[in-house]
Amino acid sequence: MAEFPSSSWKDYELIDSGAGEKLERFGSYVLARPEPKALWDKSLPEAEWRRLAHTTFTPGAGFGKAGKEDSGTWNRLKKMDDQWYIKYKNDEGLALDLRLGLTSFKHVGVFPEQAPNWDYIYRQTRALAAKGRTPRVLNLFAYTGGASLAARAAGADVTHLDSVRQVVTWARGNMEHSGMDGIRWIVEDAMKFAQREARRGNRYDGIILDPPAYGHGPDGEKWKLDECLYGMLRSVGEILAPKDSFMVLNLYSNGYSALLGETVVRQAMSVGAIESGELALNDRFGKALPLSIVVRMTRL
Repeated sequence: MAEFPSSSWKDYELIDSGAGEKLERFGSYVLARPEPKALWDKSLPEAEWRRLAHTTFTPGAGFGKAGKEDSGTWNRLKKMDDQWYIKYKNDEGLALDLRLGLTSFKHVGVFPEQAPNWDYIYRQTRALAAKGRTPRVLNLFAYTGGASLAARAAGADVTHLDSVRQVVTWARGNMEHSGMDGIRWIVEDAMKFAQREARRGNRYDGIILDPPAYGHGPDGEKWKLDECLYGMLRSVGEILAPKDSFMVLNLYSNGYSALLGETVVRQAMSVGAIESGELALNDRFGKALPLSIVVRMTRL
């Protein structure tokens, strides 16, 4: 299974990819960034990339080292704002305003390939809300909150957790700019929070996980995906409601496959219906760029 953002999303486009880079349009601005998975040749000539791009990214000395693989600098070729907004709308009523900005870690505040997950979370949460109750949704490693906003827009009581205070503030701004309120914000280590919720007997109707390959909690806790993922999923299995619930696991680690993701979920917790696959982007020339592994599970 491979899923792509809808072509009706007008504020984002993967223009071209190749030679270890991708050329993307976010709203009015075009960015050229490194992309190790783009193993093929570019379709457009280099001169056209430079003509289109507002900015390019140059990796720093730590590029390729654990925890520093995305550090570097942006090189502006044209005038552009430091921060700007794009809109996301789907055909089911989900509408988000997302702030973008150029960070030193190559990221801009949104991972566009995640749009199919936003749609799935919105649909699942609406289905639960239609049963006459307010679903409780927990978003772990939640970054700037696209998934949190999708759940909130569908009527959920949302808890958004990330270990980095600055990105939680960023997510709060996205909520407010999208005309929403009421999300619970937590700056904490995800593993500690999940374990504590399990001890307290708290349950959630939806849990979203997008763990990094490497990371640190707010108090210096170390996270390494290979060592921590199984334990994290064991804890999540304890706090996910046994019936009428869903889980979304997203993995960016290069060494993982959809089958591995599905197997670790099956071994870590009792499952209902499960599906796995890849989230990808298509460029103008029909080249599919797979970027993450997704595993989705529903308890019926």
